[in-house]
Amino acid sequence: MSGAVTCSLLLQYPHPAYSKGLESPADHRIFKQVFLVFSCGGTTSCQLLPENSIKVSAGMNPASLLQSSQWENIQFKMSRPAQPKDILLMFDRPTEPIFMPKGDNNNVAFDVPPALLDNRVNADSGLVNRLGAGEADEHVQVRTIALPDLTVPQLLSREQNFSLFIPLHRQAAGRLIEILMGMRNIDDLVSMSAACRERVNPYLFNYALSVAILHRPDTRNLQVPPLLEAFPDKFVDGAIFNKARRESEIFLSGSRQPLEIPLDYTASDLDIEHRIAYFREDPGINLHHWHWHLVYPFTGPRNIVDKDRRGEIFYYMHQQIIARYNFERLSNKLARVKRLLNWREPIPEGYFPKLDSLVASRVWPSRHSNAVMRDVNRELDQLQVDIADCERWRDRFYDAIHQGSVLMPNGNRELLTEEKGIDVLGNLLEASILSPNMNVYGDLHNMGHVLLGLCHDPDGRNLETFSTIADPATSMRDPVFFRLHAFVDDIFQEHKSTLPRYDVNRLGYNGITVRSVDIETPGAPKNELRTFWKKDDVDLSRGMDFTPRGNVFARFTHLQHTDFVYKIQVENSTNGPKVGTVRIFLAPKFDERGVNMLFRDQRLLFIELDKFTVTLKPKSNMIERRSTDSSLTIPFERTFRNLQLNRPGGGAALDEFNFCGCGWPQHMLIPKGSPEGMPCELFVMISNFDGDKINQNTEGACADAAIFCGIRDKLYPDKRSMGYPFDRMPRDGVNTLQDFLTPNMSVRDVTIKFTNRTVGVQGGEEPNRLT
Repeated sequence: MSGAVTCSLLLQYPHPAYSKGLESPADHRIFKQVFLVFSCGGTTSCQLLPENSIKVSAGMNPASLLQSSQWENIQFKMSRPAQPKDILLMFDRPTEPIFMPKGDNNNVAFDVPPALLDNRVNADSGLVNRLGAGEADEHVQVRTIALPDLTVPQLLSREQNFSLFIPLHRQAAGRLIEILMGMRNIDDLVSMSAACRERVNPYLFNYALSVAILHRPDTRNLQVPPLLEAFPDKFVDGAIFNKARRESEIFLSGSRQPLEIPLDYTASDLDIEHRIAYFREDPGINLHHWHWHLVYPFTGPRNIVDKDRRGEIFYYMHQQIIARYNFERLSNKLARVKRLLNWREPIPEGYFPKLDSLVASRVWPSRHSNAVMRDVNRELDQLQVDIADCERWRDRFYDAIHQGSVLMPNGNRELLTEEKGIDVLGNLLEASILSPNMNVYGDLHNMGHVLLGLCHDPDGRNLETFSTIADPATSMRDPVFFRLHAFVDDIFQEHKSTLPRYDVNRLGYNGITVRSVDIETPGAPKNELRTFWKKDDVDLSRGMDFTPRGNVFARFTHLQHTDFVYKIQVENSTNGPKVGTVRIFLAPKFDERGVNMLFRDQRLLFIELDKFTVTLKPKSNMIERRSTDSSLTIPFERTFRNLQLNRPGGGAALDEFNFCGCGWPQHMLIPKGSPEGMPCELFVMISNFDGDKINQNTEGACADAAIFCGIRDKLYPDKRSMGYPFDRMPRDGVNTLQDFLTPNMSVRDVTIKFTNRTVGVQGGEEPNRLT
């Protein structure tokens, strides 16, 4: 070896005998590859390239090795200690072995000790090298670590689909989250993740590692990749993957063409429910639902599950999803969604998802029209639930609401108070580990998903997995999701109907008058919103196992709107500055029959667009707010963010970028509307900040999409009930929206005009073949 550094040699791999003074192994085998550790002040691991390797046999003298001419001009690849960013490579190509190169250019490999690998891998001394590890530019040390008991996580086989709605799967996820959260440092986390990745279900591993990264102090600045990158099969047409493999095998990365996914690939408009498939099947909306469940996991250490007002956020986020879905239905001349009240009658809505499961090597099951839910008894999933169980739990919820309290395990009753009752009910209905009494109130919401997801094979006789409705990453694709959640929301609304109405004093803000509100959209008349189709690319490559590296793009079409600006004229008639919270909502003006709605019905259709704080100087104030600044949404780049691109350099911006992966997608802020212009009502209210404020420092914290996701490690940033002022029945005498108004509110008629044009990836208009 050249150089003046004196190095001591320790042969470490592939036979453990060499780690103990170079004693000869009994079988005198000759090894073709040697991993070496050089001690040069500190300890550095080096990997000897295969083409320069020397033969090592029993009885060799270390001194003679160091003096051998075979060491001249030998190249070494340095194996460095693990860094936090390395953990993100665990998400790449989820069914490939951990030792296969990771990263866009095959440039990183994990040097995994034999103790953490499968015995079959260890038996084939050349396997790691044949699969490309020796060609990687960087090598990451993975240290040997004692494995915990993985019995519970391994109850789910590696080939099964994974669902947070199934109790056994939740239990497995909770145990794996606890293991990963319990690692002392990054080295241990990388080692344990490498070991678990080889041993547990890939879907389960992705979920548990994502939750751990979001909640560990030493990984909080890491960017959790969207599930679309690791498992694109959950979000795009299954027919695309054969084309993608062909494209990647034939063409080099820079010359590959994006693969077009048609907007109408799951059904035609002969099925009237397909008119709103663009909403249900939008990848951004489904990614939001998945990421929300990462921020608010069902199980795991209590400190990461028990977040401020978590039960209320569960209620409000899903209530707003139903409101938005109904808005889209009215945009497409469909009636509002019907609640799934009778769980024994046929379900007229069928769904054929056209998705493949690349892990299970199965297609996702379909549900034909007029399918019937049946009792589920599946031994494989340790799952037994009857429809009668769900009916009994439902009745107990209504009993509790009408009694104003829930029964606790000790026999006492907890009051459903005006401030906290909705949070208690939310935790009971979601049935996370925060449920105050699951023995009595059961698992109604989750078992609703399960009964619907297994109505095609309730006893497992056909060895079928659950359908898309039973997976949080895919459930919103199915029309029956919205019927189920309309039923769940009805339980919450029953509780809300028992609460005191907001009187004028609780709605008003003395001295503050909203004079006018307008919307300005470039290229459109005042108070007109414009929507259209937009094409964009998503990279499938990190989820395509055992294929050549490099980007493979799928091109999908989604709803988009033209950015706009709110202009709000406010009068402060007091002598000093006033602080207020601006609350902006939008609702359809007419129902499905084309007539004006009663306020008690319309209030449930108001979708929240934005909420922010302003300081109002005395006299006249003009507030301007861009739609892109909404505290509901995250921009397209965060919804579909890339591991390498669009990533801030560090500090608060980086932390915000990562946690803010949770949020409603910006491109779906505005409903579709109609070609003739859908009449809507824009509502703006400025509430008294004294009744809104939470005393906490949120500087540097992620608050970009706080409406649905809260703020990381903080209290929910609004003291009022979520959905205020539309979350309760109106006061006496209020029949219309105009009756409801107080001086600190204003309403403006606006229209949403769908222009039915398609904008390409680069921004230019394309020929429109869509309807």
